Amino acid sequence: MAKKLLVVGSINQDLVLCMPRMLKPGESLICSQYFYSMGGKGANAAVAAARLGGAVDFCGQVGEDETGQTLRQTLKDEGVGTTHMAPVKGCATGLAVIFLEDDGSNRIAVYPQANTAPRPEGWLRALPEDYDAVMMQLEIPQDVILETAAWAGEKGIPVVLDAGPAQAFPLEQMRGMAILSPNETETQALTGILPDAGQAGLAAAQKLMERGGAKYVVIKLGAQGCLVYDGATATHIPPYPVKAVDTTACGDAFTGALTLNFLETGDILAAARYANAVGALTATGKGAMPSLPTAEAVSAFLKKVEE
Repeated sequence: MAKKLLVVGSINQDLVLCMPRMLKPGESLICSQYFYSMGGKGANAAVAAARLGGAVDFCGQVGEDETGQTLRQTLKDEGVGTTHMAPVKGCATGLAVIFLEDDGSNRIAVYPQANTAPRPEGWLRALPEDYDAVMMQLEIPQDVILETAAWAGEKGIPVVLDAGPAQAFPLEQMRGMAILSPNETETQALTGILPDAGQAGLAAAQKLMERGGAKYVVIKLGAQGCLVYDGATATHIPPYPVKAVDTTACGDAFTGALTLNFLETGDILAAARYANAVGALTATGKGAMPSLPTAEAVSAFLKKVEE
């Protein structure tokens, strides 16, 4: 049976502007292309897990506008449950403008709007209690994250937190997490340490575990792969080299894949290797949701690189 996941997170309309390089202050620059796609760290992780074979429900908020209706239908088309997805009266759906450079790097400006609106009264009580895990990110209000974590803890549901985007966060109130997974800048924001695959990564992972008490800390290191810490040993998982076209959603896809594969195998190192492959494949396509790979694509990729 497919593992059942609940994602409590953000969903946005992405506007992607493709440009040769980043703008300088006061400069106008001709772009080569633009397009719209669905994004938001929560929605990205939900679709990533669904495409990899998970049974995923999404709990997030959109506005009472045409964009919100379109994004909700897009999730449904991806096989993601939207029963617990509420439109917010008087709010616009979240918007992210992504400045995508020719080398695959990006900068993202986010207007969260509906994502940060208050949740309906009793929204947690309406959720089922049979999920195998709850995934969250920091692109929604902190009180929603903490309330959801407390609810999941009471129900015995493992919690996975992707600690992005980078910000201060009271990890001490999230003790008991199954997995805490920040990237490099998020790790630095939470610990003051810029991690690497060596001693700096170990020191950062130890500090994260001290603060958050997670069973596992998995630090996403971009082109260096990831670092997995279990409280005793730090293991560097090397990356799969690819030609990056767009790194948008790579971290979201990584966490979705990590969570699902860990639930399926119980092996955090194997799950991290699989997540590295998913993140690498995501970097080879443009756009957040359009670039998320299927389970079949990941299997084919791993077969090819391991030949």
